[in-house]
Amino acid sequence: MPDYSYVDQPYFLQMLFYPRPDFTRPPNNAFDLFIDAADNVRITARFYSGGEQWPWILYFHGNGEVVPDYDDLAPLYFAQEINLVVADYRGYGSSTGTPDFTSMVRDAHHIYIAVKNELGNRNYTSDLYIMGRSLGSISALELAYHYQDNLKGLIIESGFASINRLIYHLGIMDPNPYLDQIERECLDVIAEIKIPALIIHGEIDNLVLPEEGHLVYNTLGSMDKEIVTIPRAGHNDVIIRDIPKYFSAVKKLVYG
Repeated sequence: MPDYSYVDQPYFLQMLFYPRPDFTRPPNNAFDLFIDAADNVRITARFYSGGEQWPWILYFHGNGEVVPDYDDLAPLYFAQEINLVVADYRGYGSSTGTPDFTSMVRDAHHIYIAVKNELGNRNYTSDLYIMGRSLGSISALELAYHYQDNLKGLIIESGFASINRLIYHLGIMDPNPYLDQIERECLDVIAEIKIPALIIHGEIDNLVLPEEGHLVYNTLGSMDKEIVTIPRAGHNDVIIRDIPKYFSAVKKLVYG
């Protein structure tokens, strides 16, 4: 794991995380799992189950989002015969604690293990994909690196290789060797990821530039990888700009 101590300072964290509380009950086709992480923190993950033998995507959402935001999006995955489990971060939704990058990466491991155990306990299929949108690409890439022998594939939407590139783009901090070291460590991790991968990015994303998606794609060590650009899409409308193109790419990765 890269050393995030340089950016895990209050001044930076308040500009990089946007936690939002939410305690919405799950819909009829879903259930919540409360996962114990370190420091007596509890993380919430919501399982959307459409079919017991359908493959699962473990999804890490974007900044400012929370698990219940996906109550209305889960049926789009069901239409592809894919189940979805969405995880929050510390301080987001009904999860406790305060977010920072070091904890977010460590918590991803607790979430992955808990999700795998829950799928086994309920006799669901063990076919699992990892997906990260925007901020969630950090967690997804971390798990794809460490557990690729047990994962079927990786999806990154509107993502980036390392947080320093977003920091530079937003003008939060000038380039410096501490942030550049984070990038080098992240790129080394991405280069070791060999599982099938799909990168999806909006053509006119001005928050996380399309070049960031291409950097992830080009750095991945996967032989089986694809990058899909959604025309006229920005950062937060990638799905709705072209639902057929988006889910055709997702289904192709999952089902071939």
